[in-house]
Amino acid sequence: MGQCDTMENSSGKLGESFVKEYLIRHGFCILEQNYHSRFGEIDIIAENKEYIVFVEVKTRKQGSTEHPFEAITRAKQKKILVTAQAYLSKVQSSLQPRFDAAAVTTQNGRVIHLEYLENCFP
Repeated sequence: MGQCDTMENSSGKLGESFVKEYLIRHGFCILEQNYHSRFGEIDIIAENKEYIVFVEVKTRKQGSTEHPFEAITRAKQKKILVTAQAYLSKVQSSLQPRFDAAAVTTQNGRVIHLEYLENCFP
């Protein structure tokens, strides 16, 4: 793994940790982080009294030419949907599923901005 990969990975982990804390502050219980199935990965799975939420987190450094949400392509959304179905087939939940996305912007190893979209793809 090159140094650029390590930097991106640490930035991604920072973003995921920030979003995890955001969800907890907003009344969610974290069920899984970096859930893997043979279909793909979901960054965070959380629940409250109403929803089980599958969250895709994208983190970029300030000044990046790509907005974090641009990285959540249709293909990525399909992988998340199939992975969520695999998760729900193993875990009994009567909660309504919801798919959220979080865009995190960092600078000098700190989160400086969060955009959080609820129910952003089917």
